[in-house]
Order: sequence, then structure tokens, then C-alpha cells
Amino acid sequence: MAQAGPSMQELIARRRRAGFVGRGAERAAFRANFALPPEDERHRFLFHVHGNAGVGKTFLVREFEQIARDAGALTAYVDEGAGSVPEAMAVIGRQLAAQGHRLKELDRMLAAHAERRREAESATVAVPEPDGPSAGSLAAARAGLVGLGMVPVAGAFAAALDADRLAQGADRLRARFRTQEDALLVLSPARVLTPVLVTGLAAAAATVPWLVLFLDTYERTGPFLDGWLRDLMTTDRHGALPANVVVVTSGQRPFDTARWGGFADFMADLPLGPFTESEARGLLADRGVRDEPVVAEVLRLTGGLPVLVSTLAESRPAGPDEVDDPSADAVERFLRWEPDPVRRGVALACALPRRLDADVFRAVVDCEESELDPLYGWLRELPFVDARGERVRYHDVVRAPMLRLLRSRSPRGWVERQRRLAGVFERWRAEAGEGRDGPARWADEQWRELRLAESYHLLCAGPDQALPGVLRDLVDACRTGDTTAGRWVRALADAGQDAEAAAVAGWGRELAEAFDGGGVAAVLGLLLRRGVPEDERTRALAHAVRADALRDGGAHEEALAEYGRALALDAGLVRAHRGRAETRWRLGDREGAVHDLDRAVALAPDDALGHALRGEYHRMLRHHAEAVRDLDEAIRLDAASDFAWASRGAARERNGEYEAALADLSRALELRPDYAWALGRRARVWRGLADPARQLADLDRALALWPDWGWGHCERGHALRAAGRHEEALADYDQALAIDPGYPSAHAGRGAALAGLGRHEEARAALARAALEGARPDS
Repeated sequence: MAQAGPSMQELIARRRRAGFVGRGAERAAFRANFALPPEDERHRFLFHVHGNAGVGKTFLVREFEQIARDAGALTAYVDEGAGSVPEAMAVIGRQLAAQGHRLKELDRMLAAHAERRREAESATVAVPEPDGPSAGSLAAARAGLVGLGMVPVAGAFAAALDADRLAQGADRLRARFRTQEDALLVLSPARVLTPVLVTGLAAAAATVPWLVLFLDTYERTGPFLDGWLRDLMTTDRHGALPANVVVVTSGQRPFDTARWGGFADFMADLPLGPFTESEARGLLADRGVRDEPVVAEVLRLTGGLPVLVSTLAESRPAGPDEVDDPSADAVERFLRWEPDPVRRGVALACALPRRLDADVFRAVVDCEESELDPLYGWLRELPFVDARGERVRYHDVVRAPMLRLLRSRSPRGWVERQRRLAGVFERWRAEAGEGRDGPARWADEQWRELRLAESYHLLCAGPDQALPGVLRDLVDACRTGDTTAGRWVRALADAGQDAEAAAVAGWGRELAEAFDGGGVAAVLGLLLRRGVPEDERTRALAHAVRADALRDGGAHEEALAEYGRALALDAGLVRAHRGRAETRWRLGDREGAVHDLDRAVALAPDDALGHALRGEYHRMLRHHAEAVRDLDEAIRLDAASDFAWASRGAARERNGEYEAALADLSRALELRPDYAWALGRRARVWRGLADPARQLADLDRALALWPDWGWGHCERGHALRAAGRHEEALADYDQALAIDPGYPSAHAGRGAALAGLGRHEEARAALARAALEGARPDS
């Protein structure tokens, strides 16, 4: 017989949710929001829950999640397990897929992002040098695209623009990557991925009443999510977000009024404090804790913090043991009602790691093998343990007193346990990095995570001994990128607080302030001002990494000074020579840039990338023989370098060697079929060979891959104009000028197209603008 109505499991779940005590006003406001259509001015698109640690923010957010699902919503929950915008998108995609709404295009683009990022990381280790990747290797991965057209850059390896324009310094982009999308996927992934996410959310939202995104632990995720979320919700930069999307954020701090203050009319602010006495008593009564002495003791120990009230309520104490003892420790109070001493010990011991999974649990807990899995299952169900996915972590408000108890009860035992954990992570790290050199290990996320955990426990075991090495590692973390550097800074701050180590805590605070204010450049500036690291070679590397960050932020003169300091300490640091070459090129110092690359090549003569970069610079300077010489050598050293093949093909095309150029560019496209820049340069070869059909076919393919390529639109405009298709040519010229309003060749080509259409007055104006910009139409 078919079942009518809800199942037993559903009814049980409803009753349990009905037992949620407290926060009635907040729950009512959230539930009522689903009764209001998005067009209603009372409807709120954003809820921000905030309050101190332990006030029950995550519990409330989870209740909100269930309320949303009861209203028919799709939901996705993101917390500090995501360390970047792409990681947050990946979490959203996985959770929506689990509910039957897979965002296929987002999955594809995230996979491409991961692949391109690996390529960029591998580029940083192209040169075998003890101090790590050279600046040129990183330049090939990064290619000076920070700002993405905001600063003059150069090159074929940058999905480059017309060589004539580049020679005049009017170029916009340069990258190792074969397409602009490749470069953006690594350097500005949110710019590429967010429109794809919005499209996927729109498709999913069209099938349900509501779609709700929960962004928890916003004090950790907000630094990288907040600006992105504001753009997503308040601008059309990434596309139209469906009106039936609701966002819930939850963190310790109120929203940034400077960023969100003008949007108060569409958001709801939900500040949380400790439970009132009546709310706390209601929760205890709901859990069967009604004995007044016990209730009074719970209220005294918890201060109304919901997570502690819930923890003590779940243990259902029968009587107030030593209730009159004012010195009783809070940790002992909420663990004493667990009668099993093994479980008590496990709960305490597992507070030591910042996060743990089944492997870490086994390293922490000393018991029989047969008991490990049941104990781990028990631990995951504790009310103060956040168990999402394979990893678990304690709520900070519970973990902190547990750590204080362990440290004060047995200082030597504290040190021994921390050293043992550090040794475990060190062993796992050695296994993960076996057979790889330093730069290759730092490029591996798993290795970095194990190194970070090892460093945290070393700081907790012996702060004075471990601190210099951890600060030295911070230089390598900064070289890896902002996300890794931020995690290192947080680990220092956490270790200082957890071990009550004043020196470590002080460094943690100062580094956190520096990172929040100026990222990697500010962190390294603080280290260097404080004389860290001490050895000259590592200080030189720190200067060079800081210079890279300054250059990428547009502070070119300051970057040059930093490169100079790096080279004064270590004249053989290839990274600094290459980074300075790129900076000088951006500033228009072509001779100085080539000189720096000369030195980089002399220091690393077997590095294919060094020859390829110098060859590209020579090509743009119209030094044909030198360009071909360097690019020949680059191809000899690395026959799989699509960049070197494309650059040599472009050099040969300019020299009129069309058949040789065609062979080179076709080889580049065999290695990388979606290399838009190579397609554009091969189109010029077809023009030289008087094959306009293939010329247009290559330009069409290039622009399909790179629709925002101004040079490509201008080139296709020239080709269409030569074919007498003036209206179509005019459309391409207009598109090129929308991308780059000062593009002289596009103005000139537009004038010629207008003249071909008989619009002579407009043609004269366009040609005058071209003359003002300093160019005539390409023929």
C-alpha cells in the first residue's frame, strides 16, 4: 500500500527541529522572508548573522538552512574550508549537484582553472636554482597580467597584440598563457568563473521557488568573499543574479559599512549575543536538565554561550558534582559528565590539532585499533564538533579552554604531545615531497598543508626555537601566493594564542594587520624591516618576491628598488633579474630589460624559457636575427614550448618568410589548439600568402576563443575591408575601440571603412583621431 504523508524519519526530524530553543525572532524573520515575493520592498536578499565566538551562529545558520529547504529552496553552505573565491564556487557547485542541479559549465571551468594553475606553478620551477623559481619563470606563468590591460605590457607569450603597436609601447597584455582566458583563470579567476556561476545559478533557480547560499565563518572567508559578493549582488558586472536567490552570511564582525552601508534596504542585520537566562533554561529543560543546582552551575560556567549550554545539556548531568567549588575549570565541568575516561581523554587530546580527519585522529589517540573507528564516530557527533565532510574541527570557544587545561595540567605533557604531532606531520610531509626539490614541493598544496600543520605544532611545543624557521617559511609561502601567505599568518596567530607564547602572538598580530592592509608586499616589508630572515640569500629572495608583488600592483618604481636590493644581496638571483626585466619593459626601458634578460640567460643558460622571453623581447624590438637565435635555442631546449614556436613564427612572418612562419605557427597550434594569439599571427601569414579565406577563418577562430581581443577585431576589420565588406569591418573596428578607445590603427581602419561606405565626413573625423593617436591604417 502506498504511503500517504510524511515518513517516520521525516516526522522525527521535524520534532527534533521543533526542539530548537532560542533565536525565535531571527528564525521568524527568516521564515517570513520566503512569504514575500522578491518585488516586495520588505523582502530581504541578504541576511548577516554576527556575534562573538560561541553565540550559536553556526547552529542558527543550520536552522536557517533547514527552514529554507522546508520552503522548497536549493541550498549551498560554504565555510572556512574554502580558501578562495574559486574554492567557494567549487563547494557551491558540489552541493547543488548533490541536490540534482549540476553546474556543468562551472565544473568544466573550475577544472580548467586547476589545470592552468598547475601549469603556472610548474613554470615557477623551470630554473634549477637553490633559491627557488626565477622571476622569469613566474613571469611566464603570471606574464604581467595584473591589472589586465591597466599597465603597458608585451609579448606573444602574453596573447600579445600587434607587433607594430607593441614596438610603440601601446600594447596592453602579455602572458605566457595561450589565451586571455587562460591567463585570467590563474590571475583573476573570479572574473572568468563568476559569470559562469551566475548562469548556472540562474538555470537552477528557474526550477525552484528559492535558492539560498550560506557563507559561514565570514570572519575567515570575508576577506576574499566580501568584495566579490558585493559585486555579485549589487552590480551587473558578472551577469544578472536571479531575484529568488537569498544569501546568508555569518561571522564574528558586523558588515563593513564602508562597503555595504548604501545597501541597508535589501539586507537584514542579525546580531547575536549570549542566550538570555530564559533561553538557556529552555534549552536545558528541552534536553531533560531541570535540577536547579545543575542548571545554576551550567549557567555560571557557560555565561549563556549557546555552544557551551548545548554541550552541557547533551551530557544530561544527573547532579551538580562539587557545584560549590568556585575554582572548578569550565572544561572539567562539561567533560565530567562523560563517565568513560577513555572518551574524556579522547575529547581533550583531539583539541590539539586545529583540524583533524581519521588519519590525524589515529595519530592523536592512543588506544586499541578496534576502538578507533567507534571513538571517531562518537567524536564527530559531539555538539561542539563541526563535522562537515571528511574533516572536523572544534568550536573555538570549546577548544580554547581545553587547550588551556592540557597546558596547565601537564606542561611537559603538552610539549611532548605537540612534538609528537609535529613529527607525524613531518613524516607525512616527507612522504608527500619525496623525489622533488624545494620549489616543486612548495607548488604542491598537500605538501604545503602538511608543512603548515607541522609548523603550528612546532610553535606550540617550542615557540622560541621554532619561530625563526616558521618566519623563514613565510617567505616561501608569500612566493606561492596570497592564499598560502594568509594561511601561514593565521597559523602563527593561532599558535601564539593557543600556546600563550607572547613573541609568536605578537608576530601573528602584526603580520595579520600587515596582510589585511597590503597583502604579500606588506608582510614581506614587515619581515625585512624586522631583520627576518637573517641569511643574505633568503633576504634577497624576500626582496625579489616583494618586488614581484609591488610590480603586479602597479608600483613599478618601488619594485625596481626592491629588485636592486635583492641583487645587492645575491647578484646571481635569476628571479630578480627576470622580474626587473619585466618591470623595466613596462616602464619603457627596453634596453635595460634586455640587459637583465642577458644576465638571467647567462646565469641559467639551459633554461628554455629565458631564451624564449629574450627572443620575444628582441622580436618586439625588431631585432630579427637576435630574436630567431634565441627562439631557436629555446626550441632546442624545449621542443614542446608553444610560446617559442609562436614567437619565432611571428618573427619570420614580419621578415617575409611566410612558409617558415606558417610551419612554426602551425606547430604551436598543434601543441596548443586554442592558442588565440598564434591563430591571429597565422592569419597575417595567410594575408602574406594571399589567402584571404584562411586569413578570415583563423581570425574567426581566434576571436571565438578570445572575444575581448582588440587587436584581433582590428585585424579582422582590415581583412573584411580588403574584401569590400565595409559594414562588417566597421563593426569589428567599433568593437576594437570599445575595448581600447585609444587604438590608433582601429581609428584609421574605421576611417577607411567609412570612406568605403561613402560616409566621408565621419571618415575624416576618424582619420583625424588616428593621426592624433599616431598611426595610419594597416595595409
